[in-house]
Amino acid sequence: MHMRAEPMTVREPKKTTPPSLLPETAAPRDLVSIHDLAPAEILQLFNLTSMLKQRPADFRGVLAGKQMVMFFEKPSLRTRLTFEAGMDSLGGSAFFVDQTGSRLNARESLYDIAHNLERWIDIIVLRTFSHATVEEMATYASVPVINALSELEHPCQALADFFTLQEQFGDLQKLHFAYVGDGNNMAHSLLLAGASVGAKVSIATPERYGLNPVIVTMAKAIAEQTKAQLRILTDPHKAVAGADAVYTDAWASMGQEHEAEERAAVFAPFQVNAALMQLAKPHARFMHCLPAHRGCEVTDQVIDSVNSVVFDQAENRLHIQKAILVWILGGGVGRFRARSTHA
Repeated sequence: MHMRAEPMTVREPKKTTPPSLLPETAAPRDLVSIHDLAPAEILQLFNLTSMLKQRPADFRGVLAGKQMVMFFEKPSLRTRLTFEAGMDSLGGSAFFVDQTGSRLNARESLYDIAHNLERWIDIIVLRTFSHATVEEMATYASVPVINALSELEHPCQALADFFTLQEQFGDLQKLHFAYVGDGNNMAHSLLLAGASVGAKVSIATPERYGLNPVIVTMAKAIAEQTKAQLRILTDPHKAVAGADAVYTDAWASMGQEHEAEERAAVFAPFQVNAALMQLAKPHARFMHCLPAHRGCEVTDQVIDSVNSVVFDQAENRLHIQKAILVWILGGGVGRFRARSTHA
């Protein structure tokens, strides 16, 4: 797991439009884990995301001439299209390599692949079964590497989710965020992100499907700095009680389809339905990273309700990933003044 870098210095913005202001490119940095971002950097990234979302025309051409390659071992709708559309809207180019038929290192070592890619491409985006694949690529390649999902984390999704919550509620330090379901990659990144923004985070999983203890230890260390409150539970009712946002994910992730029947029985008490949502606050938002298995982890009544923000989350994948690309390839987030009132 990569260690968190020190926060970047926040510089005063110049008085012209963003595309003409890019400073010399900062040293390459990877986004393998939420832990690669300091808490202050996440808030700066959200500030940049807001600018990109509100004024997309100001950033056209910011990454002109930059090239991104994506290797995906798993199927994708939101992740692939938002990265491709985002890079295109910033003036760069995106290349997609379908690895769903074989693992990335099946024909050639990751070491050799990395040293080829770094001579052609400016940034590498990976969606893999093994988190070690992302970490090794980041170790070997001299260009930045982004984790677009591994079995351990899904950092881009979690960042989009907490950006969505900031839009909905404002001060994230006053937020009670609840996650119920599998202690999977999504739960890991949400726990780390929630700890980083100083929220109250309650996560409930079945006992045999809990969180990775290393991730929990990392999150607790972050929480000591941010004063976040973390609760790791096995009762979904306790987790959801009084929550401002209720999040769930598929009970069987990609690659676990053979466990679907067994998991359905174990996870049935964790279904987010009207009865469970009633334990949350009346304004509580329902969240899901999608794709959703309607009738399993969530009912139609909940996911289609006026309190559901699942499509806001999906939209914000585009904006947060554009901000990540600008941050990594365009000189960092520090060059934009962090005007967030929640910092």
